[in-house]
Amino acid sequence: MRYIICNSATYYNNGINTDSHDNNNLVSARYPVRISKYYAGLIKRPYDGIWKQCMPDTRELEDISQVPDPLEEKKLSPVPGLIHRYPDRVVLLVSNRCPVYCRFCMRKRLVGSGDAPMGKADLSNALKYIEAHSEIRDVILSGGDPLMLDDTSLSIILAGLRAIPHVAVIRIGTRIPVTLPERITPDLCRLFRKFHPLYINTHFNHPDEITVDSSNACAMLADAGIPLGNQTVLLKGVNDSVEIMRRLLTGLLALRVKPYYLHQIDLVQGTAHFRTSVQTGMKIMRGLRGHISGLAVPHYVIDLPGGKGKVAILPDDFEVKGNVLQLRTYTGERVSYQDITDSHF
Repeated sequence: MRYIICNSATYYNNGINTDSHDNNNLVSARYPVRISKYYAGLIKRPYDGIWKQCMPDTRELEDISQVPDPLEEKKLSPVPGLIHRYPDRVVLLVSNRCPVYCRFCMRKRLVGSGDAPMGKADLSNALKYIEAHSEIRDVILSGGDPLMLDDTSLSIILAGLRAIPHVAVIRIGTRIPVTLPERITPDLCRLFRKFHPLYINTHFNHPDEITVDSSNACAMLADAGIPLGNQTVLLKGVNDSVEIMRRLLTGLLALRVKPYYLHQIDLVQGTAHFRTSVQTGMKIMRGLRGHISGLAVPHYVIDLPGGKGKVAILPDDFEVKGNVLQLRTYTGERVSYQDITDSHF
């Protein structure tokens, strides 16, 4: 595999002029930078939708209004590397590496903090926790990117989960088809076939990410019998328009990838410059419903601060008082969410 590991902002620029190295050094010292050659090769011009997702930006250091762990994942981790937020499912953080360190990452505080995957002891403790809690039926492998692990390591993890009788569904959250599609191989697909029912949610954010290579990667996974979903993050200046979102979502259906979630960006420190208003998200949703196939319309959700969980946002489905939204969680709890007013430059 080929990676550009960016210490001191020495990333692959594909002949593209970048910001000053001094500024990039400041950002990368706080938030590591890594870009695969494949993904860097998708950049068509400076500050396009691909550039903004992967290139360091000094605004990452200016964000002091948000916090590193707004979803309180640490608080919801009964054992290291495992998050238990909802009653019947858990997230298992098996890797802290990715081919590309997305600048809007929900785990910006963790990703790139080292190259070691989840250790044997932590994996063993996580599996023991899952085995001891019969209410857990759904396990999501996440990170980092789980597919950064080699096939042998993945097989050990999947076999460990399949040995637990009450685990009915295994999901993998990965951006590999988008950022390093060559990782999807016939051997990997044969491995996955052994562990059905297995689901994969990938992460396309922009129609320029739909290429021959990413299409072929998705086709291999679909042909292996794996249902594919997609989670898109709404990002200011990247995909916050009806036209871009229509192209993206209809393009995904052609890959046999079902749009699943459109995420309002999490309130993670270092990502505030990507934030749009919820009203922008609602405008996009109105521009999708009835204008493209219902199969292509995702759920628009906010993952509430404090670990309260995801709330789906539909037209007229919430109360608004000024810039404060009153939302109802899956448990029926009412939670306030502070929105912003979009600025236009």
